[in-house]
Amino acid sequence: MEIDRIIDTAFEPVSNAVASVIFYSVPLLGLEIKLVLVWLVVAALFFTVYFGFINVRCFVHGINVLRGKHDDQNADGQINRFQALMTSLSGTVGLGNIAGVAVAISVGGPGAAFWMAVMGVFGMSTKFIEVTLGVKYRQHGSKRHPEAISGGPMYYLRAAFDQFHRPRFGRFMAGMFALCCIGGTIGAGGLFQANQAYQQALVVTGGETGFLAERGWLFGVFMALLVGLVIIGGIKWIAAVASNVVPVMAITYIVASFVVIGVHYAAIPEAMQTIFEMALYPEAGTGALMGALLMGVQRATFSNEAGLGSSAIAHSAVKTDVPVSQGMVGMLGPFIDTVVICMVTALVIVISGAYVEGGGIEGVELTSRAFASGISWFPYVLSVTVFLFAYSTMISWSYYGLKCATYLFGEYDIVENIYKVFFCVFIIIGSATQLSNIILFTDSMVFAMAIPNIIGLYMLAPEIKKDLRTYLQDIRIK
Repeated sequence: MEIDRIIDTAFEPVSNAVASVIFYSVPLLGLEIKLVLVWLVVAALFFTVYFGFINVRCFVHGINVLRGKHDDQNADGQINRFQALMTSLSGTVGLGNIAGVAVAISVGGPGAAFWMAVMGVFGMSTKFIEVTLGVKYRQHGSKRHPEAISGGPMYYLRAAFDQFHRPRFGRFMAGMFALCCIGGTIGAGGLFQANQAYQQALVVTGGETGFLAERGWLFGVFMALLVGLVIIGGIKWIAAVASNVVPVMAITYIVASFVVIGVHYAAIPEAMQTIFEMALYPEAGTGALMGALLMGVQRATFSNEAGLGSSAIAHSAVKTDVPVSQGMVGMLGPFIDTVVICMVTALVIVISGAYVEGGGIEGVELTSRAFASGISWFPYVLSVTVFLFAYSTMISWSYYGLKCATYLFGEYDIVENIYKVFFCVFIIIGSATQLSNIILFTDSMVFAMAIPNIIGLYMLAPEIKKDLRTYLQDIRIK
């Protein structure tokens, strides 16, 4: 623990400096509003209107595309549509859906859950354009790996600035995104996930007197081996695991949640009324309304990653020659992640009344208490889902970081192998330590991705609007 404190202390000034820039906030109605969140919210609202509320009018079509209704079996790519969506969801459906919702409600009240769902709906439009661009501007293979496909904001940012005759600035922006993504991958995708999974495992094995006490490194080695076995096989292995793990963990979590909701079924009408009233007509006035809105927006953004560009990397490997069609599939992600899974968590917390007992900000411990109100041993079910959520997030984010590393340093085996080893080592470090300042730094890196990414989305929005119009005419959707 002494080493932990030394590292944490040494890194603190760097972490605080970066976070103060990325999470710069301005006061409004007694609240601190993070400008990066405003940046993301404005983008979500703009793209929803700009594309004619595509998140609503093409929702059913997106489901049909996911089911394979418009597939071309001879299309170029490495994974199918379902695998692409599950790989993307495995990166977004994580601890934010369990602990993040609890934080939102404990700080912003039950009304925050409503605004999380609203932001999830608008975030679908942002996800549509970034996934479409990811597929449209993907790169097909290299001399060393002719079968590989690489895509994401790195490539469409470069293309956007090339169109405006600013190639050097485009490469700078693409490189900035890639560096931030690698930093965020190591911390948010490795350190944080491993640390939280270990903390939950520690609770259910006896706490400070249990087998895992002071053995975080052992848990980390176990997690690193599980992750390493999958990521060594590349996107096909990651997609195969994600397409099996994500549905199982999501269904398990939702079923367990519905059991808790069923136990408290008599409280459902009152709970729904509380959520809507606290969201729209809080007794404490405008300040409380803004607090619920801002907290809901913040946790929704943390959860579904719409606007960060990460999902575009996963979707880029899909088998299709029609980029817009995969954009339709991609926009289902925020709905599943934020509207469905996050709202289920919120209902469990509000219906059980567990949030009333809290004393300030709470995370997964609030969700665990809500689960225990239904069936005493349900926190063990929660621990299993936390482990699976963390594991799936790690394997997906490892791929995002890998693609950014090979973008910067070339498609070489040594680059891939060094990155994979580096990522697994940090899983062990995350399990064995409490590096709060490094995690703050890497969280800043994740949100820094949104700055160049959304600039690229705005620049390329007109051409995607034309592509969308052509696509809708082709399939005769009006």
